[in-house]
Amino acid sequence: MFYHLLFPLSDVVSFFNVFRYITFRSVYALVTALLLCILLGPRLIAWLERIKYKQNIQEDVTNHRNKQGTPTMGGILVWGSLLLSVLLWGDLTNTYLWLTIFLFSGFGLIGFIDDYLKVVKKQNKGLSVKGKFLAQVLVAGAAVTVLICLPGYSSVLYVPFFKSLQPDLGWLYLPFALAVIVGSSNGVNLTDGLDGLAIGPTIIAAGCLTIFVYVAGHARLADYLQVASVAGVGEVTVFCGALVGAGLGFLWFNAYPAQVFMGDVGSLSIGSVLGFIAILCKQELVLVIVGGLFVVETVSVIIQVGYFRFTGGRRIFRMAPLHHHFEMIGTPESKISVRFWILSILLALVALSTLKLR
Repeated sequence: MFYHLLFPLSDVVSFFNVFRYITFRSVYALVTALLLCILLGPRLIAWLERIKYKQNIQEDVTNHRNKQGTPTMGGILVWGSLLLSVLLWGDLTNTYLWLTIFLFSGFGLIGFIDDYLKVVKKQNKGLSVKGKFLAQVLVAGAAVTVLICLPGYSSVLYVPFFKSLQPDLGWLYLPFALAVIVGSSNGVNLTDGLDGLAIGPTIIAAGCLTIFVYVAGHARLADYLQVASVAGVGEVTVFCGALVGAGLGFLWFNAYPAQVFMGDVGSLSIGSVLGFIAILCKQELVLVIVGGLFVVETVSVIIQVGYFRFTGGRRIFRMAPLHHHFEMIGTPESKISVRFWILSILLALVALSTLKLR
């Protein structure tokens, strides 16, 4: 909105020329989303407590008993503040930006329905596994189908560390992209089990992807670093900035001891959009590094379930996902979260190194 209202005034007042710059608008999208979260957070938490939208605790973990009654569905705060910030600071004529908003909102709606059924309707499982998966595939499929039909976007897969290895997946790119989005979404959802655990790595991953998206949208930088150039995708940097700001704002209330939990409305939407942003800037495989923590958490569940079934009841971990295993062996919750944040920072640095190591 500001871009469309104020940038045209640059012919009269030169100061307004700053609104043309993506970097300027991304920074203020971050600040706006952060302030909105901090200002609106107490009111949302009070409202969630009043209407009794409270978290069902993990009974198997003794340390979680003190979390009983903590309000959930706090992802609404991230959802609302992020979207409002993007609408204020983004170029609303950009197709890539609207596709990102569509996907983020669609997965947020799926998460909201799931939370609503579990918390309000007392249906412990919420949406069925098949129903949730189908809804995710439909939303992701719609976004990716439009994306690959846009001029200038290709089905080429860029492999990190190997500049000459660029296979064209053709029609296989669609199912591949769906796997990236749905997998990323559920990876963040599985990680969201401790205070601040999911939102911390989200902030780090979003910050890292901000750089990749900006580079992909900047033809000279992309050429210099020998990465994919996608004309127009740089505007999604504004969305990334808002995601970092909304994440920081939510962490204000979600840090140990948490005043509110994210819920599926937050984790599904955040996870899906991280995957989609990686697809937009052609860094699908780098996402495995950027979101390495989410990958490890997901793999720990797959290994645990597979081993349990194969051995007829034996377990590798005390409990899955992995963060619960560390809880069960006595590691304090806050220490687990901070250590996982540190690992996420290291993984983000490795991911950024791929810009030069080619």
